[in-house]
Amino acid sequence: MNRRELLLGAGGLVAASSLSPAYGFEREGNRRILVFSGNQPVPILDPHQRYDWSTRMMQRCLYDPLVRYEGTPARVIPWLAESWETSADGLTWTFRLVGNAKFNNGDALDAEAVRFSFQRGLRLNKGISWMLSRHLKPENIAAVDARTVRFTLERAYPDFISFLPLWFVVNPKQVMANVEDDDDGQKWLTTNAAGSGPFTIRRWDGQTVMALAAVPEYWKGWPMSDADRPAGVIYRVMRESAPRKAALQRGEVDIAAGLTPDDLEQLARMPNMVVTNDTGAAPFAIMMNTQKGPTADINLRKAIAYAFDYDALIAIHKGDAKLMDGPFPFVTEGRITLDMPRRDLDRAKQYMARTATPNGGIELEYLQVAGHEVQRQIGLVLLNALQPLGIRVNIVGQPWPTLIGRGANPETAAAMTAVYVTPVTTSPDTVASQYASSAAGQFWGIHHLRDAEIDRMVAEGAVELDAAKRMALYARIQRRVLELQPVVFCMTANQQWAMRSYVRGFQHQALNLTGEVDLFPLFAARG
Repeated sequence: MNRRELLLGAGGLVAASSLSPAYGFEREGNRRILVFSGNQPVPILDPHQRYDWSTRMMQRCLYDPLVRYEGTPARVIPWLAESWETSADGLTWTFRLVGNAKFNNGDALDAEAVRFSFQRGLRLNKGISWMLSRHLKPENIAAVDARTVRFTLERAYPDFISFLPLWFVVNPKQVMANVEDDDDGQKWLTTNAAGSGPFTIRRWDGQTVMALAAVPEYWKGWPMSDADRPAGVIYRVMRESAPRKAALQRGEVDIAAGLTPDDLEQLARMPNMVVTNDTGAAPFAIMMNTQKGPTADINLRKAIAYAFDYDALIAIHKGDAKLMDGPFPFVTEGRITLDMPRRDLDRAKQYMARTATPNGGIELEYLQVAGHEVQRQIGLVLLNALQPLGIRVNIVGQPWPTLIGRGANPETAAAMTAVYVTPVTTSPDTVASQYASSAAGQFWGIHHLRDAEIDRMVAEGAVELDAAKRMALYARIQRRVLELQPVVFCMTANQQWAMRSYVRGFQHQALNLTGEVDLFPLFAARG
């Protein structure tokens, strides 16, 4: 499919123009349309049913939250809420809304819409619900007046606000007008939007392309001049890195995510091309099954951690990665630096000698996302690193849904599973909870770790209002997690996107998920 076919396929609304290779954006009248490409489809648009990097990227275009993250280090800034306050006991959070927000169909966005949206998210018990369901009941959300909404928590939760950038507000009138069989509008919101965001849907097929039109009178206003405001954006799904790279070079794509380190290195040397290189926050970990099979033995887990070749990780990423120096990523409040395992074969063999198979002779499955070249290369590093211990590694690639499906149960989980886990917030509870028993079976808890001491500290840390006591708890949690070694703590790869040199407005945010970009401020420079 060439660029003209792609855009005409997006509803026939965009006329392709004759452009030089240096300017590959498209036009609608005198306005540009940017094309973004990634490897992951957007199967569901409902902000309360699902989130992953590509889904949330589109949801941010269609919906608004009360607050947003901005900058690095990330800070919470007002959005739909212009201000907020918290009671002394930490139980009550009151938000004052801006006075000019409106949904894209013209309805006012008021406190009732916020109440409805948060209640719906909790009631559906999908996607984002886990973030607040332990602390907030649907009936404890009140629209005090048109511009004031109040949340009364079950228990104090200092990190409450850190999750709110991921909770989007939907138009209750539109949702309720499209409820089918008491489904809370889930079927309708899967393919439609009821938002107040800067874009609306032109075309969406769930798998290959999503075309969005800009809302000229977006209530928040646009960050660029009116002359530079885009007519829209197109998200094009291309599964493999090589075709994305080629499309970018030909000017069929303006910005791309998920390119291999080799492709990024080549693009960075090309004229009219820019490759970003910012510190990432999504640790790559090899999660080990702590409940079943050989890796249930902590001595084997320690042996693997000390046998692994960490320097090879940096080489795979062309140096654009940083080894983890603790279980918490750098964006997380309360993180501490610890003496992490590094390649030490003598120490690895000492731990191996304490296992039930001191001479090796075992085979461990390493499960990775099919088609993910970097994860496959890391599997090869693991294979070579464990040979001196007499351990064979079987590298298996499976689709992401299959991978997380297998990981949901320790009986079916692989011995080792490759996973990137973005912390999504600055909250230490977010990361600490990944090692609590309640995380077992989630994709961030494929290790199935169960430890009463960690469970107790996680529960205490979540509600502790004294900052010093709270940080001390999280320091102990980090030490305990490292002691139990449920995963091989690897590295955080730098966040890198490749784009044509005329693209402006790109903003790095370390808390963005994998390939996610804030499309709202992007535009093509005139010239």
